[in-house]
Amino acid sequence: MAPRVPHVGDQDPTARNSPVVCEAEAESECFRQDQPDAADCYFNNVEYPAGTFVKSGSVLLRCDGGIWVEAGPADNENP
Repeated sequence: MAPRVPHVGDQDPTARNSPVVCEAEAESECFRQDQPDAADCYFNNVEYPAGTFVKSGSVLLRCDGGIWVEAGPADNENP
């Protein structure tokens, strides 16, 4: 059985959050340079290990080297 992907809501601007980028932006080194030693990601002060998927609104995000990469639409029918 596959683990459930947590719903994390929207980012709270007052909390610690890793940047969210689209796949094309994730290839840009400028985002990687902003997170030089980061492997894990933060979402509303919660730390997630690299490779973790979360749902934020209607978007599925994947933690990749300290940034959240949009991995497609979140499927609310299949949590």
